[in-house]
Parts: sequence; structure tokens; C-alpha cells
Amino acid sequence: MTITPLPTQRLVSLDLFRGLTMFLLVAEAAHVYDALLELFPEGSSLHPFLLQFTHHDWNGLRFWDLIQPFFMFIVGVAMPFSLNKRLAISEDRGKVTRHILKRCLLLFLFGTGLHCLYSGKLVFELWNVLTQLSFTVLVTYLLIDKGWKIQLGTSLGLLALTEILYRVYNPEAPFVHGTNFGNYMDQVLMGKINNGGWVAINCIPTAAHTIWGAICGNLLLSSKPYNEKIKLFVIAGVLGLVVGYGLDWTGITPIIKRISTTAFAFAAGGWALLALAFSYWLVDVKNNRKGIFPFLIVGMNSIFIYLFAEILARWLNKTLGIFTGGFLAWTGLGEHGLALITALTTLAALWGLCYFLYRKGIFFRI
Repeated sequence: MTITPLPTQRLVSLDLFRGLTMFLLVAEAAHVYDALLELFPEGSSLHPFLLQFTHHDWNGLRFWDLIQPFFMFIVGVAMPFSLNKRLAISEDRGKVTRHILKRCLLLFLFGTGLHCLYSGKLVFELWNVLTQLSFTVLVTYLLIDKGWKIQLGTSLGLLALTEILYRVYNPEAPFVHGTNFGNYMDQVLMGKINNGGWVAINCIPTAAHTIWGAICGNLLLSSKPYNEKIKLFVIAGVLGLVVGYGLDWTGITPIIKRISTTAFAFAAGGWALLALAFSYWLVDVKNNRKGIFPFLIVGMNSIFIYLFAEILARWLNKTLGIFTGGFLAWTGLGEHGLALITALTTLAALWGLCYFLYRKGIFFRI
């Protein structure tokens, strides 16, 4: 007998996927990965593994390059659940639409505001994940009732558009940093380009991840048996990997996260689908809930803890370092060892904040 979660039943696997993704982001803000890389520099046995927690310089794919697509994808998966809930409560589509527009505006303002804080002055920069999420959420919402064929077709159309724009703008070297179409659009939109190679129009191809997430969310809400859902996720995930890595290995289109090439979008989407399939099978189908609680509570206030960590984690790390360095100086751990202790203490403090909010029943929503 197959068991399918009811449409109103909460998917704990999605909560885990979201929470684990946010926990990893918070760990970065707490400088855990930086401290580990300093403790295990190039030449040490752990260094190649720890490099997976940094972005690839350009052509290639590391684990950390998947975190932002995972976040975009998870938002898409959750959208059918949250929209159905809102419609069940208010039965007013216009009210839901106004909520989505307000949410997208807030995401845009939060994302651009963070860049002002990073720079220490007023700037207009569109490279933050929240700014780009404001676009992908709006596009996905406009497609939410259109059926999976139209949704999939639109997502593929956005990827095709991305490919065409880059190749038409610079046919000889479409994906070179400094001379690609994304850099051109950044000059138009912001009058500058990003030194790291990030471009604002990543919101176009990465919208596919949010749309694919919504397709998966609707499938999870359907009455199909769980084994059929998992089968579809796995097939689609493997297909995404084949297309993405195939485009890269054949030299047609390289996998470049910083400009979200079509090869990257397919490969990252494939990994997201497989991650969802595994978490759904492990948590909701097999009912394996052991050890997942610490991640669940981080995901319950995902936008809040992301903003809090991005704004205050550096200050918190510096402040806690006064005490960890002062009280543990006698241990002989050295500068890098103490830096790791401080980073882990910062991570624990940020997690503790999530736990406090959970215990108090405080959940920030936008």
C-alpha cells in the first residue's frame, strides 16, 4: 500500500531542506568556513574538501555554488502550499496577489539595502539573492495556475533567452568576465560591474529554479503515490545533470555560477531535484525524523536569520572573539584555532537566537 501525504499535511522534508540550507548560510556568515580554510591551508589533506564551501572562481561547480539555487528552488516548492493555505483562509485571489507584490517589494528592498550596509554608503546594486528572488517569485506566481507544461516551457524559454542574449552580444567570447552581456546590463542598470563577476540578470535564468520548485510543489500536493513522485523527481534531476554537465563537457556552454549560464542552471536544478527526492523519501516517506530538529528551527525564520546574520554576524564574531580569545589564550590553540572556536561560538549564538524565537512562538513572515 502506498501512502501519500494529504494536501494539508506539512512536508517536514521541505522544512529540513530549507533549514539545512539556511544553517549552511548562517555558518558562512559566522566565518566558520573561513576559519577552517585558515586552519587547513593549501597542501593539507582537508583543504580540497573545504574548498567545496567556497564559490568556484569561474568555470566549474562546487557544492557552495548550489546553495543559492537550492534556496530559489525551495521557495518555489513552498509557494503552492502557502498560496493554497492563504486562498483557503481568505478565498480572495486579489488579496493574495497584493501580498505577493508586497513580499517581492520587501525582498527587493532588503536585498538592495544589504548592499548599502556592505558598502557603508548608499549604493544601488542588484546582486543580492533576495533582490533576485523578488523577480523569480513574481514570475513564478504569475505562472502558478498555468499547468506544468506552460511552467516548464516558460522556464526553458528563459534559459534559451539567456543563452541567446549572451551569444548575440559577444559571439566570439560570450561567457568571458568583463565583456559578457551580463556585464553590459550591469553598466546599464547600475553604471558598474561586479569585480567577482556576478551579474544582475542572473534573475532570468535562475527563475527557472523557482519555477521548477513550484512544479514540484504542485506534484507533492497531488494525489499521486509517493513512489511515483520520487521517480519523477529522480528522472528530472538526472536529466538536469546530464544536460548541464553535457553542455559543459562538450564545450557548448560552460558551467559558470557567477553568470548562471544555462549549463549551470540545468546542473544546479538537477542537484536540487535529487536533494528534494532524497529528503522527501527519508523524512516524509520513511518517517525518519531523528536529528533534524536543530535544522528545522533555523528554517522556520529563514529570511530573518539570513538578514540578521548578514548584518550582525561580523560584529558578533568580533565581540565574541574578545571573550573566546581572552579566556582560551592559555590553551595554545594559536590564532587560527581560536578563530575557529570564535566562529563556532558565533554560529551557536545565531542558532540559539533561532531556538529562542521558536520557543517563544515568534516567526517573522513577509
